Amino acid sequence: MAPLKRLGIYSVRPDLTTPWAKDHNLAMESQDAVVIGAGVVGLAIARALAQAGRDVLILESEGAIGTGTSARNSEVIHAGLYYSKDSLKARFCVEGGRLLYDYCQARGVAHQRLGKLLVATNESEMPLLEKLKQSAQDNGVEGLQDLTAAQAQSLEPDLFCLAAIYSPNTGILDSHALMLSLLADAEAKGAVLALRSPVVGGALSGERIHLRVGGAEPTEIEAGLVVNAAGLGAWAVAREIVGLPPAHIPHCHFAKGNYFNLAGKTPFSRLVYPVPGHAGLGVHFTRDLAGRGRFGPDVEWVDKIDYRVDPERGLAFYDAIRSYWPGLKDGALEPGYAGIRPKVQGPNDPAQDFVIERAHPRFIGLYGIESPGLTSCLAIGGHVARMAAGA
Repeated sequence: MAPLKRLGIYSVRPDLTTPWAKDHNLAMESQDAVVIGAGVVGLAIARALAQAGRDVLILESEGAIGTGTSARNSEVIHAGLYYSKDSLKARFCVEGGRLLYDYCQARGVAHQRLGKLLVATNESEMPLLEKLKQSAQDNGVEGLQDLTAAQAQSLEPDLFCLAAIYSPNTGILDSHALMLSLLADAEAKGAVLALRSPVVGGALSGERIHLRVGGAEPTEIEAGLVVNAAGLGAWAVAREIVGLPPAHIPHCHFAKGNYFNLAGKTPFSRLVYPVPGHAGLGVHFTRDLAGRGRFGPDVEWVDKIDYRVDPERGLAFYDAIRSYWPGLKDGALEPGYAGIRPKVQGPNDPAQDFVIERAHPRFIGLYGIESPGLTSCLAIGGHVARMAAGA
């Protein structure tokens, strides 16, 4: 853990007694604000809190920032087509996308505004395409264009579809460069990052929150504000906080998404997405900033975190991709990487919104921050900073 100023021996008051502090005198570190998790959302929150004048400590269980969901996604800047009107996902995606493009431009974070084609490939998908367009308009998404099959194919000659929606403001970015920039902004305002510092226990009591931090140098911390932005680990952290009402910890489900890389020439210059399915946006085509193509993710419900990609899952990709790219050749897909989406709904449940709530005057928890979490990070950061200020 990063060195912090030692405050000496702290005697635990009776009203603050916890199962791990009972009958002991503990050496405590005192902190104004603690953010748990150094993924893109945690770093954006730490940045916003630090810029608002808070003294911020960022606790990250791993040895580097952004090694979980933040590093294992499509790196897409979404426009906001898919989400229910007035939901947090809709609000933060649209606002966050605008903020993110401005931020990347100002900070020199590599990005490209490529545009995206959302395609219908059979008659049954045509009403869904229209429904998505209406949803996007309700969310304030700008610049969408209806395209006939001929118009879509004039943009992407290898594409097959019956109709499409063109989203000019969808793009891609370097997510790791973004996280480094967010961290630099936070540190410039005094924030401190502590790597290999997992939160292994804690308690809510009175005006302060006590945290027990593991790692090579275990430490006890008391904080005036704790933000649980631990991503896939947010539920585990919350369950270790004594006094946190169970009703404020939503259900936890993991949806693994596998990606397969394309060997050979990239067929499209823009992103191509099918009409979304349940729990995901379908096996879509994206490209990275170097121009390399990839397909995914699929949806694989899992009980544990395992990032290995089963090559056999690629067999199902071929039919899905050929619905909009008939020219895909056998053997052209290679196992790429996998990410895991933290979800608050299960396989048979309707889609749910982000969960961002104050479970205690000094504790804010974030759960189910999946896509469009990357796009929404700056908007979420501002929202949490306002919550912390009491707004």
